[in-house]
Amino acid sequence: MPLKRIKLFAAIGCLLLVPACTFAQATNDTLYLNVDQLFEQATRQHLQLVADRLKEQMAEERTRTARSARLPEISIGLRGGFLGQPVVWKNGLSHPTHPESPDWQQNYAIDFSQPIYQGGKIKYGIRQADLQQEIARLQTATDQADIKLAMLQQYLSLFSLYKQHIVLCRNIEESERRLKDIRRMKDEGIITNNDVLRSEMQLTDDRLAVTETENDIRIVSQQLDILLGLDEHLLLLPDTALLSRECNTGLYADYIEQAEQTDPSMLLLRKQTELAENSIRLTRAEQLPQVSLTASNTLARPVSRTLADMYNNSWNIGLSFSYPLSALYRNKHKLKEAQQNVLLMRNAEQQKAQSIRMTIQKALLKHREATERVEALKLSVRQAEENYRIMRNRYMNQLAILTDLLDADNLRLNAELQLTTARTQVVYTYYELQRAVGAL
Repeated sequence: MPLKRIKLFAAIGCLLLVPACTFAQATNDTLYLNVDQLFEQATRQHLQLVADRLKEQMAEERTRTARSARLPEISIGLRGGFLGQPVVWKNGLSHPTHPESPDWQQNYAIDFSQPIYQGGKIKYGIRQADLQQEIARLQTATDQADIKLAMLQQYLSLFSLYKQHIVLCRNIEESERRLKDIRRMKDEGIITNNDVLRSEMQLTDDRLAVTETENDIRIVSQQLDILLGLDEHLLLLPDTALLSRECNTGLYADYIEQAEQTDPSMLLLRKQTELAENSIRLTRAEQLPQVSLTASNTLARPVSRTLADMYNNSWNIGLSFSYPLSALYRNKHKLKEAQQNVLLMRNAEQQKAQSIRMTIQKALLKHREATERVEALKLSVRQAEENYRIMRNRYMNQLAILTDLLDADNLRLNAELQLTTARTQVVYTYYELQRAVGAL
């Protein structure tokens, strides 16, 4: 987003939230943060995602290690030491002789082994590493979507708190004006001191509610700051245009189809099933013969047969064949365990599919419910405002008691707060649907 546009949105947000954030601007720095910036910062700084990316890098190194199994194994050996006096018996164990021999021995060897056939062990080992790398990537995508949704929930809570602060501040201003009129009426002898006391108590409760809301704003801001890697003393200002975004939804069947193809948690389970199936092939490969091309060259001193103090060089090249007979009975239960693990992973896929269907259905219904509630509460807010205006006029004309006026005031306050909650619920359920289908 261009810097000028960001600054423009920040200015608009600050202007709209001035009543809510002036309490902290004297002592705290503020930071405007819209939803896109929230997601970007969370993706870059959240420690869980940092750990996931490290796991991805580790998985990538494992794939390179697995591919190196195709390369030949080469070793160089150097050995030297003191050679003791040999003893030779020519006639049984009587009359030993002590032939002359050198005091030192040396051995220099180069060994080479190139695997030719391993029963598919190398192939499936590479496949296993590739699947683990893909699983690590999908785990990162899954955690990223979950973290975005969790951060959005806190972000919307912060928005609701700011809106609550605005409503409470406006309510305090109205309560102060009302208290001034009530005191005037009391001085004129129209009402008793009881109404003054009750109005003062109501004003005190409203001020305490504002203090609690300000503390809650600081708490939620600090939590977001810490998770986003920001200065924890920053007071975050949410995007005031968030609730005006279009949150259109589609059909249930379309969401189900999309989720099966793009939801990272479902794709993750499918890769884990493939990994379990690959483990069966890897276990079976351990029961097959192994063939390797071998070669070596050895330079040794003294000559081992005659103990002559001379260097002897020998080399060989050939094929190595081995068949692990013990694997036929040792891998029997291991193979059954791998087969059961495949069934377990398929069961997990089915459970996830059920969970996705329930999540989508719930989010769709709650989204429509919240949308309908917004429209209903808009009318309720207008009605509550009109009801309060009528009750205030009636009270000032001594046609109603103070309790009726305070009830009308509380009704108006609750209607506005419920409207904000319903609007945030519309946004949250929309993003919850995006999470369910893998689009978040």
